[in-house]
Amino acid sequence: MAQVNSLNMLQFLETLLKHGSFTKAAKNMYVSQPYLTQVIKKKEAELGIEIINREAHPLQLTEAGRVYYQYLMTSVNEQDRLKRNLEKYTLPDKTILRIGVLSSLGTYLLPLFVPKFLAEHPQVKLILTEDVPAENEKRITNGELDFLLGQNPESLPAQLTSYDRGPHGYYAVIPESSPLYQPNKRTLTANSLDIKTLLQQRLILTSSGSAIRRQINYLLQKFAIQPDIVLESHNIFTIGKLAQANLGVTFLPESVQLAPSSAAYNIYPLPLAIVSLNYFIAHTNDKILNTVVK
Repeated sequence: MAQVNSLNMLQFLETLLKHGSFTKAAKNMYVSQPYLTQVIKKKEAELGIEIINREAHPLQLTEAGRVYYQYLMTSVNEQDRLKRNLEKYTLPDKTILRIGVLSSLGTYLLPLFVPKFLAEHPQVKLILTEDVPAENEKRITNGELDFLLGQNPESLPAQLTSYDRGPHGYYAVIPESSPLYQPNKRTLTANSLDIKTLLQQRLILTSSGSAIRRQINYLLQKFAIQPDIVLESHNIFTIGKLAQANLGVTFLPESVQLAPSSAAYNIYPLPLAIVSLNYFIAHTNDKILNTVVK
């Protein structure tokens, strides 16, 4: 039997766990059940462990199997990273640009320019790294990214040069459960609420390290408020939905539009003087900007 690589083995195990039996998993992958069973048994013999707990219904990983599964995940991720790093050598006719962005921010920003940019520059290959700003800032200063997309460039490390688009606003989502909620109103009048009172509500916030969280933390310290944070999330769309579902007050950039909902909530525009954001693109100070990059 030919050696099964890490990616295929990972797919075999994930499909096996998803369907809970060798027969169903084999059928889903268009291989025979004896072949799949033999692949797993051969790997177990090679490692000297049992990967699959065959007594469980549906099938599950053993403790040792979980360790092996994590190894496969790491191995596949490292192989993918190596492939990306080598592409500038294996694809000499392509210009590789590596961009870091928060996934929820990329949902808004990338469609604004990527399709047009790639149409004008078909020789360019973009590689996205979607992560929280703090991690992507580390990557770009370490040379793992060419560009960083984000919010509020004033917090960037000194070794980065940024270009911003000017201030944009935020708004609060105030659900029916909040004492600040006003019935039969979709959007509340600007400057009609006290920001300190708003921050004393039950809050759903983005995780530490995000642009909006930095500003909210500053306001909480400024007004000496011990916040009632119900939940935190990296995903800004998640906190928007949870606010709509009456869990608590949250804060979203004006670029994030809430989908229509039957839930009762208010939209309150926050003053730019109190909290705002500047979308930016940044690169290291020593980066050489050719025509395509400019």
